[in-house]
Amino acid sequence: MNMYQPSCYSSSVFFLSFAISLIFFQEVVAQPEQQPEIGSRSIPILTVDGLRFRDLNRNERIDPYEDWRLSAEERSADLVSQMSLAEKVGTMLHGTVQFAEGQYDLDGTRRLLLEKHITSAITRLEIEPSELARQNNSLQELAEEGRLGIPLTLSSDPRNYLRWGAYRAAPVISMWPEPLGLASIGDLEIVRRLGEIVRLEYRAVGIHMALSPMADLATEPRWGRISATFGEEPERVRDLVRAYVEGIQGGRSGPSYDGVISVVKHWAGYGAAVEQGFDGHMAYGRWSGFPGGAFEKHLQAFEGAFEVQAAGVMPTYTILRDFVYEGHPMEPVGGGFNSYLLGDLLRSRYGFTGMILSDWGITEDCNCECMGGVNRDVMGGTPWGMEKASKLERYVKAVEAGVDQLGGSEEPEYLIEAVERGLLEEGRLDVSVRRILLDKFRIGLFENPYVSPEEALTVTSNPEAQAAGLAAQQYSLVLLKNEGALLPLRITGESGQTAAPRIYFLGVELDAAAVEARGLKVVTDPAQADLAIVRLKAPREVLHPDSRFGRSMAEGNLAFEAGQKDFDELASLAARGVPVIASVNLERPAVLTALLPHVRALFGDFGITHEAFLDVVLGKSEPKGRLPFELPSSMAAVEAQSSDVPHDSERPLFPIGFGFRYEGQR
Repeated sequence: MNMYQPSCYSSSVFFLSFAISLIFFQEVVAQPEQQPEIGSRSIPILTVDGLRFRDLNRNERIDPYEDWRLSAEERSADLVSQMSLAEKVGTMLHGTVQFAEGQYDLDGTRRLLLEKHITSAITRLEIEPSELARQNNSLQELAEEGRLGIPLTLSSDPRNYLRWGAYRAAPVISMWPEPLGLASIGDLEIVRRLGEIVRLEYRAVGIHMALSPMADLATEPRWGRISATFGEEPERVRDLVRAYVEGIQGGRSGPSYDGVISVVKHWAGYGAAVEQGFDGHMAYGRWSGFPGGAFEKHLQAFEGAFEVQAAGVMPTYTILRDFVYEGHPMEPVGGGFNSYLLGDLLRSRYGFTGMILSDWGITEDCNCECMGGVNRDVMGGTPWGMEKASKLERYVKAVEAGVDQLGGSEEPEYLIEAVERGLLEEGRLDVSVRRILLDKFRIGLFENPYVSPEEALTVTSNPEAQAAGLAAQQYSLVLLKNEGALLPLRITGESGQTAAPRIYFLGVELDAAAVEARGLKVVTDPAQADLAIVRLKAPREVLHPDSRFGRSMAEGNLAFEAGQKDFDELASLAARGVPVIASVNLERPAVLTALLPHVRALFGDFGITHEAFLDVVLGKSEPKGRLPFELPSSMAAVEAQSSDVPHDSERPLFPIGFGFRYEGQR
């Protein structure tokens, strides 16, 4: 039986899905047939037959690329024909908008847009939505000064997932569990509607491209990026990715006029990390491997994105090491340099016609220290398989392999030199530039790249969206143990009088008033406690302290064991005779074998506020989740499994799809 089937879920999950569909359904806007809204600051507006157009190149006539009545294909072809080599090269670079103290560096951005002609950039600025909208508008004002008036495409990494350590935050946007939590709920409609909510929120603040979702299979339990995936079951990942892309792009036929460009990542096999699951951001984790012969499953996970015409794909950093696929020996270079991965498989086999955007830094150098895992303050380059090549050679190799746009690259001189020296044909650049511009036209940026700060605040602070995210956090909890039906916790005695259990908290940050409002009493001495409620993070080690990413990425041991501070504190509580209710944040598939005897009740969580978690403990909401991966029984079992094969550890402690209900039903 597929334990993810919707029939496994109670009517309350379907109610959440139905409620979201009622609240957030909006008609998706296709390419305009009538006058669209026109937004401009310095660019003149032309009026012809009562219709308004932006005179982007200021030549006092309507060029085909300025004419919203034409198709996106016609407009992009015309614009490419008017671009200089430098403007084409700039279009193929995806820069970064620098900021400090909550403000964009406008001088630096001016150089990026007007001197280097870069018209795509990532924003990592996280501030109040109306102010973010204002500052994003200021970037578009700069873009208007360009010779052809090409608007800026602003991209972002995910912003709506509640990560460990942010449980007390009160963000304005809706906050949802990590993708693993969405996979644990398993309702495709909820995921599609989440995509729609994110689309509305992103466009409201002036963000146009989502560097998400991750379609990578989490087949190596030690890998540090599992929390951002939809788990390790290829069919389920395929379906969830399809639902999310459809929601965020605004339909099944690519980005709609009010949609967000989705870049699905990381093609392909990133999750099959070898060398103890180390991540491909670092030189010591630059390989994926397929000893179990499961590469097809890693490709299958992307198929849902292709079915709804995802606009972009991002290749993996990693080298597919010692790998022969269908008789073809895989070149030992990262995905952004691999012509077989991008051409033969992605373009030819799957018919992908969208933009290929490389991951960040593949053209940058990784010096001897970086190759040794030392990059204390900066990321360092990720040119795997091309470490000894020159920058020029890396740029040429990536474009020849099929990359259209280079993430994090801001040096146009290399592609210009490549064309001038005959290493690349300018016509090859034209193909990529058309693909990149096509999506700008499709989502309406050439008509109006500006947003309303007031509307941004209204959209992002929608209480129904926030309530839906909160409910999803609660539903995503996986109940792994409930000894003696301890949960939901009852706060009334047999006489009906309030019992006010005395609770000792560990890893839970709640003020006494919030706890007492729920009928509980906080104690600071375990000896006085009736119960202990404990929140833990899955075990991790710092194995590469000299690496910026190594310090932040989960690595190493997955098993709870004596000597770990949190484990020892929990075990001490249990030894005192205090019944323990615990939750483990499963950013990776933790080994819970040693933990189980010390707890009366146990959850796995994927991002939930302390208040929302306590409400589940009290039965005000119910856990609905099922494990999106298996939980191994030991580190020996982890070490023996194949990096590429889903849920293949020997005698797992909890199988994929496991999850109790309060009523005790599986």
